[in-house]
Amino acid sequence: MGKEMTTLLIVDDNAEMRQLVKSIASRVSDEIFECEDGDEALAAFTKHRPDWVVMDVEMKRMDGLKATAQVIAHYPQAKIIVVTKHTDSQTRALASEAGAFAFCSKDDLLRLRSLIEAGR
Repeated sequence: MGKEMTTLLIVDDNAEMRQLVKSIASRVSDEIFECEDGDEALAAFTKHRPDWVVMDVEMKRMDGLKATAQVIAHYPQAKIIVVTKHTDSQTRALASEAGAFAFCSKDDLLRLRSLIEAGR
């Protein structure tokens, strides 16, 4: 099977975390865009139309759950993976309600690759 590449938008207020996600996803993404807060996510999605979004939950100006809901409201086909250190069932439920495609713990970031590959 050929190597199908995708585009990715990383939304995280931590530059080191964005870099880590970038290094993990670079094997399955040939173009990666970034923004640093949920309040920038919709504009970045509109501009780049990525195949995938990796969305942090805790950010300063707008949290990732609100940003996910905002992107999904405008682009229902958007595939958003919520990535957070909070893996409790309430956070998972809120991510799902916001329209997230999948949920990934920051403790298991390597799972991002398989989520992206499985969701193509």
